[in-house]
Amino acid sequence: MPYTRDQLVEQLRRHDINPTHQRIEIAFALYSRGEHLSADQVLAIVNDRHSETSKATVYNTLNLFLEKKLIREVIVDPNKVFYDPNTEPHHHFYNVDTGELADIDAAGVEVHGLPPLPDGMVTEGVDIIVRVRSR
Repeated sequence: MPYTRDQLVEQLRRHDINPTHQRIEIAFALYSRGEHLSADQVLAIVNDRHSETSKATVYNTLNLFLEKKLIREVIVDPNKVFYDPNTEPHHHFYNVDTGELADIDAAGVEVHGLPPLPDGMVTEGVDIIVRVRSR
């Protein structure tokens, strides 16, 4: 569901994040589209509207949003990281030809045979990325 900037201000405050202009715009870029975006895509979207945001600000804000669990980080390979505003449990298809990332409903995926966890550890989650390409 797309959010208004006012709703995002409240969302940021609920997560103890000071809603600066740049943080609101970065959140709006992520949440208004509901897409998986790279940091460079976020930067381009934000600077298309207000060309005052640095790459460092985008990365610092994305890391803050990750820390506060407002977004998820999806690493499809060491050089390609997406930021996902959908924090509900789900998995992904990654099209290696087009670079597109699409959600897979977690209810449609079963995982069997996970190894025993180290002592004192609990499972926080399981992320599955199914890489696809054209025949």
